[in-house]
Amino acid sequence: MFRQYISTALRIDPGSKPRLYDQIYESADITSPSYVLDLVFSAGIATLGLVLNSPAVVIGAMLISPLMGPILASGLAFAASDIYLGVKSFFTLVGSILASVTFSAVLVWLLPFQSPTSEILARTQPNLLDLGVAVFSGLAGSFVMARSLSGGAASALPGVAIAVALMPPLCTVGFGVGSGLNWQIMSGAGLLFLTNLLAIAGSAFLVFYLVGMDAPEVRSLISESEMQHAAGTGVYRLLHDTALGRLLGDVGQLRWRILMVMVTLSVLFVPLRSSLMQLRDETVSRAAAGDAVRALVPADHLLSQQLEILPDRLIERVVTTAPVDRQRVNAAEAELTRRTGKRSFIHLRQVANEDELISLRERLQYPEVPAPQSANLKNQTASVWPMVHEPLRAVWPGEVAELTGLEVGVAKEKIVARIEYQAPRAFDPATQETMRRALRKALDTENLDTMFTWKGPIPKKPAPARGK
Repeated sequence: MFRQYISTALRIDPGSKPRLYDQIYESADITSPSYVLDLVFSAGIATLGLVLNSPAVVIGAMLISPLMGPILASGLAFAASDIYLGVKSFFTLVGSILASVTFSAVLVWLLPFQSPTSEILARTQPNLLDLGVAVFSGLAGSFVMARSLSGGAASALPGVAIAVALMPPLCTVGFGVGSGLNWQIMSGAGLLFLTNLLAIAGSAFLVFYLVGMDAPEVRSLISESEMQHAAGTGVYRLLHDTALGRLLGDVGQLRWRILMVMVTLSVLFVPLRSSLMQLRDETVSRAAAGDAVRALVPADHLLSQQLEILPDRLIERVVTTAPVDRQRVNAAEAELTRRTGKRSFIHLRQVANEDELISLRERLQYPEVPAPQSANLKNQTASVWPMVHEPLRAVWPGEVAELTGLEVGVAKEKIVARIEYQAPRAFDPATQETMRRALRKALDTENLDTMFTWKGPIPKKPAPARGK
């Protein structure tokens, strides 16, 4: 009675059910050339779209992927207890999976680069939210299929094809195989595909059972069509004329079918829940770390921040141009520990800001010579200048360089000489050291600091004007 109400509420024509059954039955036929071509085309497009990191191309592969057909067929086989259709859809799915992964792996292996993109990495960490998406997608796809032959909801089929996203995870597995057996990518994407497959099949089982696809009048019409297609195959005879068929007939009871679906989804629940909890912890940790850094360092002084999330602790590395008091850092670490439940450490590194770097460069290029602060120092400077100037003139390479300036000072018992010159090119370190030693020898002192400043090449003198 309830199932009859569902069919009526969804406006599903009872006369369309045999045609729907036959359509889903045909969609699970892997020997069809159109099925094989769609499979190859969608696998190729999805693989290249993942490598190119193009969501639009990946969506295009979803639209032509034929995998939805055998998955819905498996759900229908569970709902109608059709052993032959279940076996047929199972082998179709296995063959499709192997063919898609192999083709994708070969395509990736032929590429000159195999770098994981964000589109690939996004499909390697499934969680319970992906299971929820797959369940709703399976429900939507099954309802759309059930109503499509009754004249309703056919326009929703492309949206369902995009939502289920079956081919991209498979091609991500192929990428992991073709790029050198990357187990992390292969296992994560494989779990995502398995989640989508089982959730959609389970949802299809529920929908097709509720709309009465196992009704005796539907089964009687389908049996004739099924006999015409499959009576001559060895698989059909094995399932219907042997003890194996009788054994599977017992498994085909409704309570066992429901139990199989529930156990399968429960097995998936464990790793998916663990992944979701990990995602939750990472989200909470990143939000708390961001708040802690914002409270410590003004935004215009923050150069970089990097959060390392470990199983038992958090490490936040911050580079800033502003000084931060250690007590504030300790308080921020305590607050971060409280919010995340993990021991937290904040490593701050202070660097010079832009103004400080400019000032430092100027000091390095033009060191400050302290001005004489007393008459005695002034007298020392005045007496030292000719002592430096005359020996400098004696060793100066006048044929290649022109001496343009000399400043001499005395600071902390040390003579400081700043020499400016023009030459075709700056003196190399060896030339500077030779002149420095000559000056120290002439002055008979080692307490001499000499700095050379190149002012550019010697300007050419204009040629004299010639008379007419």
